[in-house]
Amino acid sequence: MAPELHDADTLTDLAFAIFKAAGLEPDKAHAVAEILVEADLMGHTTHGLALAPWYLESIRNGVMTKSGAPRVISDRGACVAWDGLRLPGAWLTATAMDLAVERAATYGTVTVTIGNSHHIGCLAAYLTRATDRGYVALLASSSPSGASVAPFGGTRGIFTPNPIAAGIPTDGDPILIDVSASITTNNMSSRLIAEGKTFEHQWLLDRDGNPTNDPRVLNNGGTILPAGGLDHGQKGYALAILVEALTQGLAGFGRADKPEGTNASVFLQVIDPTAFAGEAAFTRQTGWLAEACRTNPPRPGVERVRLPGESAARRKRKALVEGLALHDGVFDKLCAEAVRLGIDVNATSRR
Repeated sequence: MAPELHDADTLTDLAFAIFKAAGLEPDKAHAVAEILVEADLMGHTTHGLALAPWYLESIRNGVMTKSGAPRVISDRGACVAWDGLRLPGAWLTATAMDLAVERAATYGTVTVTIGNSHHIGCLAAYLTRATDRGYVALLASSSPSGASVAPFGGTRGIFTPNPIAAGIPTDGDPILIDVSASITTNNMSSRLIAEGKTFEHQWLLDRDGNPTNDPRVLNNGGTILPAGGLDHGQKGYALAILVEALTQGLAGFGRADKPEGTNASVFLQVIDPTAFAGEAAFTRQTGWLAEACRTNPPRPGVERVRLPGESAARRKRKALVEGLALHDGVFDKLCAEAVRLGIDVNATSRR
């Protein structure tokens, strides 16, 4: 049976109405709705509207702050640090990215760190806010209260998946990189546990350090392997340390504080190529690189070489025309939340 297709704008409106009714200020409700739908459009379904029930629970429990502004710790123009006060991560990160983009025209490069944010969702969903202006964007996040990933060679969790992303303008579509320092994510593990499924490969360790494909070990002291797995996990381990330093170290909010509840520390940087060798010089190099990758002879069984973000852009274009297919059960849960909050779900169109 073909999946139900939804209009992206209507989904955004529904999510906005739900988060507003739950108590978020309108600008924050809109940012959360927009970022979650953008993630689904790009195909990052574990970080799209599937997160809405969890976010709403955070609002009900007081874990997510519903109103206000971040506390400015430092602002030197090109360097900014905020205490996010557990405000919605989507709103904080989108606001910080827009601020960095605005100031990059003056300073050439602008860096913003955010400590004590709520969860920020899919990193790739923020990148085009900079690349659409011809700017490079770097974004990383970690959760100081989470500890599902062990250091390479260890058996006790210290890190979270610690994603890092980059948006790189070219002479065509931007390259959008979004990777984790771990071999898989907490959200994907939780989804498989809920569906009674396992991973295709042994991407986890049980509490004794034995490799397994069963995500349920995470409920009993098991851990997710760093990117590179048992073979070359030192690479993901090193990347996790870098992300921790950039996010928690520079933001001043991290594991040393022993925080509890849902939280995130964030690092973002926007770079204007015109402050360096120039936009034309930059896109000449990135355009050449993109074309060289795309035209690289594929190995047996591979149709063609794709660039990071290429599949996401294709999915988004198709979904905007034909409609967006949500992961099984996500729309029903969204409707249940709407009914609970007294919102008419009949306004949501299904194609």
